[in-house]
Amino acid sequence: MSDNLPAAIDHAILPGLALGYAPVIDRQRAIVGTRLTLIPLRADAKVDHAELLAALAAVWPQGGEVLSPQGEALLTALLAEPPAQPTQIEVPAFIAADPLHAAALAALKGAGHSGLLKGLPGEPLPAEVAAVFKQAVLEPGQAAPAGLALVHAGVRGADAVDASFQAGADTVIGWTVDGAYEPTGGSRTEMAADLQVIVELMSRVDEGEDVERLEQTLKRDPSLAFKLLRYMNSAAFGLPVEVSSFRHAIMLLGYARLKRWLALLLMTASKEHSMRPVMYGAVRRGLLMEELAAAMSERELRDEMFICGLFSLLDHMLKAPFDKLLQSIPAPERVRRALVEGVGPFAPYLKLVQAIEAGNVFDYREHAEALMLDAGEINACVLRALHKAAQLE
Repeated sequence: MSDNLPAAIDHAILPGLALGYAPVIDRQRAIVGTRLTLIPLRADAKVDHAELLAALAAVWPQGGEVLSPQGEALLTALLAEPPAQPTQIEVPAFIAADPLHAAALAALKGAGHSGLLKGLPGEPLPAEVAAVFKQAVLEPGQAAPAGLALVHAGVRGADAVDASFQAGADTVIGWTVDGAYEPTGGSRTEMAADLQVIVELMSRVDEGEDVERLEQTLKRDPSLAFKLLRYMNSAAFGLPVEVSSFRHAIMLLGYARLKRWLALLLMTASKEHSMRPVMYGAVRRGLLMEELAAAMSERELRDEMFICGLFSLLDHMLKAPFDKLLQSIPAPERVRRALVEGVGPFAPYLKLVQAIEAGNVFDYREHAEALMLDAGEINACVLRALHKAAQLE
């Protein structure tokens, strides 16, 4: 764990909750926010409200993200004492229509917050309550009330995301990928030139070529060199000194650690708008896998876990199955086994990450128990990963 991480998330937190996350995607497939889902693991789960607020402030100090508290008790607590930073809070229609919550909801707007109305109320909301809501989270086929933007949530798969936008949604909360990539039968497009440079560089690093030849490869695309150095100098990874050149990076990191940076570069280099949600997911998977591996004694294992999470969406990025991709793209054997065969020491962690993304409590419990991780430990890893991802972007 890097020294720059806030103290609010440097230990196990919120053991009564399961945290899930998903991107908020606009029509241009840009990521305009993250929705954090708060799911009580038991009906009587007690949540340390002060700890929750501190963690949220540490991860998103500027606010602006979406909170989706599940369960009336948790939502009521957040309405009574919302985060200090501007936040969008998802509120079920039946809560919004309850007079008992009217004063707390009306106060949100004055404090800089806004609401996402989940579902349609049976009767029009009081004016002071209705003014809090700018968006409505509805099912496909439902129309948003006048003045509210339509949001579809829980959407999975590129076709489903496209269908939501065609149905009039302004934004979608969900994932453009759903499962492994399945070839459609058409010919795969050639890999973009900038991605080819990265793959070639990864192969040369894997073979231990000298620095001069590596530098010559990278110089074929100066924008990639710039992006690589920007990543290396980001606060997310807290290197002790500023990296001034590719040669300096190799001297500081060594070839083994350099592989993780090249993997990150490969997964974020696409210029296709449709790949933005894939890149969002890949970066967070890599960071979360690394955080979950923090207890592993070997640095090499943690770096490989990072690469495993990143590469877990490589099939969607390059539109080819893993068994073909990893014949030409260097990957550690443990990573290959997890992605191609679904086995090995990294596979259970990847399944847990996928359950966190889906907000599936049943799968979450199963995979967490298999790894002997408790919710408090997992939550700290999720928040640290989201914090690091925000610093990279």
